[in-house]
Amino acid sequence: MVKPVYDKYYKEKEYFGKPYKGLVEFFKNYKTKGYVLDLGCGQGRDALFLGRLGYEVKGIDISKVGINQMTTIAKKENLKVNGEVRDIYDYPVTTEYDIVLLDSMLHFYKSDIEKETKLIKRISCELKVNGILANFMISGSKRESYLKKVLNNLEIEWEVLQEGYTNYPEADAKFHMYVIKKSGIK
Repeated sequence: MVKPVYDKYYKEKEYFGKPYKGLVEFFKNYKTKGYVLDLGCGQGRDALFLGRLGYEVKGIDISKVGINQMTTIAKKENLKVNGEVRDIYDYPVTTEYDIVLLDSMLHFYKSDIEKETKLIKRISCELKVNGILANFMISGSKRESYLKKVLNNLEIEWEVLQEGYTNYPEADAKFHMYVIKKSGIK
């Protein structure tokens, strides 16, 4: 496996900062605590936050440095947060997961659109009925429309639980929050 580029950045504690305000608000207010699959968890900023709220979390990332940092903190705090060094593009979404979190993973840039489209389709199909897909990505009408088009063209019925925007102060950017529940198959 090629050494991930983020390994060098993760030498800095909390390289990407704290979880987005919108993510924090959604998960604090969501009544059902379940098992979250955090794909592309990095150093665990979201996974650790969710663990502290009472969620059980499995974090997947290609960076061994990030996974080690996350699991060290989780053990120290006795959180139900585990990590695994794997490629998110082939990690299966099994029925044990209630929520799949994609934070800053999909951007649909021209060079990544095919790979990311396949990923979101696979996750959507593997996600169990009543499972939640929580996606946070850089805002932009073109990419937001594209995501919705891909999801709506699947044979899946979705219920929108939350849609809006949240700020990412560390990057001075606005992110689109799209949290949807798989309510059935068409």
